[in-house]
Amino acid sequence: MSMTDPIGDMLTRIRNGLQAGKSSVRSPASKARQRILDVLQREGYIRGYERLELEGNKAELSIELKYNEGEPVIRTLNRVSKPGRRVYSSVSDLPRVHNGLGISIVSTPKGVLSDAEAREGNVGGEILCTVF
Repeated sequence: MSMTDPIGDMLTRIRNGLQAGKSSVRSPASKARQRILDVLQREGYIRGYERLELEGNKAELSIELKYNEGEPVIRTLNRVSKPGRRVYSSVSDLPRVHNGLGISIVSTPKGVLSDAEAREGNVGGEILCTVF
């Protein structure tokens, strides 16, 4: 069966892993997923990730989850732009998540960036998800 929303699937795996108290979760690999994980790692929401090459020319991402005093660092992780409804925003209309305490991950012509990086680079784009 084909997957209609691979980014949403990865975000759900992360949410479920945090709720279950796992130290790491695995997700099929793609460049788009890796770029989102790069932003999460830069912003301090995950420890890191590793690309694992499997047989048959397939790859997986092993995502190391982050906790602070036993509580997950990520409280909410919501998909904004979905395959059925894409959400785009100009740089002036980028949403602030919890008044700047959280981040929006935005796919821009300059790559996948956090909302602060997008404002700094003066670019808008597709809002992929919000993290708090």
